[in-house]
Amino acid sequence: MMDTKTLLEWSATYHTPNYGARAPICLVRGDGVRVWDSDGREYLDFGAGIAVTSLGHCHPRVTGAIQEAAATLLHVSNLYHSAPQIHLAKLLCEHSFAERVFFGNSGAEANEAAIKLARKYAKTRWSDDRYEIVATRDSFHGRTLAALTATGQEKYQHGFEPLVPGFKHVPYNDLKAMERAVDGRTAAILVECIQGEGGVNIPDDGYLPGLRTLCDATGALLILDEVQTGVGRTGRLWAYEHTGIAPDIMTLAKALANGVPIGAMLARNEIASVLTAGTHGSTFGGTPFVTSVALATLTAVLEEKIPDRAARMGRHLMDGLRDVGRRHPAVRDVRGRGLLIGVELTQAVSPLVDACREAGLLVLSAGEKVLRLTPPLVVGEAECDRALEIIDRVLPP
Repeated sequence: MMDTKTLLEWSATYHTPNYGARAPICLVRGDGVRVWDSDGREYLDFGAGIAVTSLGHCHPRVTGAIQEAAATLLHVSNLYHSAPQIHLAKLLCEHSFAERVFFGNSGAEANEAAIKLARKYAKTRWSDDRYEIVATRDSFHGRTLAALTATGQEKYQHGFEPLVPGFKHVPYNDLKAMERAVDGRTAAILVECIQGEGGVNIPDDGYLPGLRTLCDATGALLILDEVQTGVGRTGRLWAYEHTGIAPDIMTLAKALANGVPIGAMLARNEIASVLTAGTHGSTFGGTPFVTSVALATLTAVLEEKIPDRAARMGRHLMDGLRDVGRRHPAVRDVRGRGLLIGVELTQAVSPLVDACREAGLLVLSAGEKVLRLTPPLVVGEAECDRALEIIDRVLPP
């Protein structure tokens, strides 16, 4: 193994500089909730690749599926059918509101597909001038140009103007503002069930049902971005299940294949029907390899009752964080659902992220003052307690 100093020097030399805030470690191995760096140091991974490796690192069912799929068939393109892709689409539909699935490679691609579908449906069903998407401030929907335009954070958009026309933004969790924004040009409302990158912002109980009612009354489609909340993260298989409503379109990625790149857009049949032959596609979307891995992942999530475990461990972790917060004035709020948890601070979060890493705990930020915890959903109480001990120790008194 090359020494760490040389590896980091090569990284600085040969990569584009867009990942300037990378931690100064090189991770080389993982097992369950733990990872090791190139110097042999062990860490508790409470970031899970930004809510991706929900079954932990090297889960035996996922590893077995990868080995079998790699030795069987990697890629054939969507000019042909493949059995794993068909089985995965069927399983997703059977366990959600949806009747049709489109596969891509990322959350951004899933959201691009949803935006295209919403516009195509509005033009087909209503009129050519019905194309606008209403999204929310502090949201995050991806880095491709339309998904970036939908993202309600100017810091991600700066330097890439002009952005795609036809998008509006209103405050999150403000139903009245959304009602004022929706008009005869609105094709769809696009929101996250919980804003992850924006600060782990959880809406009021009536917000998503209110959006559903608004869409039903106006003919706009409701698109729920479950890229971060989906596949059990919030204590239900899908976060919308907490609300008693269902979307028209849902987007997935991150945890769907436990680290192998995949995105998916799910929709009701009536809406999906406008994606006629040739209107959308993806060279690598839904290959036999990646859908085999996703099928193994989703099957494990269902059979091992992973959402129930996420709900239970999330309660344990949030209770512990609130107890820690009572001892540290720097903690302003603890909020979350399942194992998507934010700790809002009175000060910048970056030094705390660094201090946790130095103490053997990998955590995330969500904005400038929110510590974000998204551990693998297979995490246990002992690992949660160890993380709490580290956070308690590194927080300022």
